[in-house]
Amino acid sequence: MRIMGLDYGSRTVGVAVSDALGITAQGVETITREEENKLRKTLRRIEELAVQYEVDRIVLGLPKNMNNSMGERVERCQEFKEMIERRTSLPVIFWDERLTTVAAERILIESGVRRENRKEVIDKVAAVLILQGYLDSLQENGTC
Repeated sequence: MRIMGLDYGSRTVGVAVSDALGITAQGVETITREEENKLRKTLRRIEELAVQYEVDRIVLGLPKNMNNSMGERVERCQEFKEMIERRTSLPVIFWDERLTTVAAERILIESGVRRENRKEVIDKVAAVLILQGYLDSLQENGTC
């Protein structure tokens, strides 16, 4: 079974999926919505991808503040987690996502991706980094 990684933003959700062995994460897509609170299509797409890739759990980036405090974004993310769990019946695990967008931006710059094209893929790359961090922790702890 595979694991899905999500980077939840106000208008986009980056999606990544692990390989069948749970070793590497690959970017799948960025789901975009017109309005922040219009999540029905987003949840449906996540459910479709979970079925397509035979996902058995989901890792959701938790946007903590740099001082480790929880802000408004964390509250929205917790609500989104509950919606995903209800929609998919899959367990959703939070993973600290601090600095993943900064790292994703750096990767894209170093890869020569033009500024106007970065916005299209940055959330997908951030989802890869979130999921890869989780997969690496499983490998380190021998729990994969």
